[in-house]
Amino acid sequence: MLSKLSNLSKLSRLSKLSKLSQTFQSQAKDYLNPFHNPKLLKQFFNFYPPYFGAGIRVESLDFATHHIRVRLPLNKLNQNIVGTQFGGSLYSMTDPFLMILLMQALGNKYVVWDKSASIDFVKAGKSDVFADFHLDDTEIDTIKSLAKDGKAVFRNYEVQVVDDQNEVVATVTKTLYIRLRAYSKSKTQTLRI
Repeated sequence: MLSKLSNLSKLSRLSKLSKLSQTFQSQAKDYLNPFHNPKLLKQFFNFYPPYFGAGIRVESLDFATHHIRVRLPLNKLNQNIVGTQFGGSLYSMTDPFLMILLMQALGNKYVVWDKSASIDFVKAGKSDVFADFHLDDTEIDTIKSLAKDGKAVFRNYEVQVVDDQNEVVATVTKTLYIRLRAYSKSKTQTLRI
């Protein structure tokens, strides 16, 4: 009889340990998921080789307010041949951030891709430059409404790259493709970090 009670006690402890382990694994997975941990995603971008090499830095990333701020310092590594900001770096600093904000805000039920982009160089960048990316809840709701029937949605966004005097250096216009995953050919698109 004592043997059976001892075995039941061991099973109970093993069951509790198993549940505790599952809880820990779930919490660790959430913590390591960049969409649940903006600090981790910010660090990823800041050390991502193409951005790190150009000096592009994510200064702030806030999923609650759908906002990302990026800075590109002017230094010898990213100057063009006349000593101002290199145009390719100006574009690169705007590349994935609207897509990332939309992927996070819409969740896994949607596929989001950068479809096209253009850049208008307004003036020479002679200092550090900055770009702010914002989405509001109304835009998120509009996208969900437009995408609910499974059709592709194309949204245009404009981002201004400004210098340290808040004067526009470049304007980037981006078109993003959004679709419910169930209707998309890109069913396996995920953030691979």
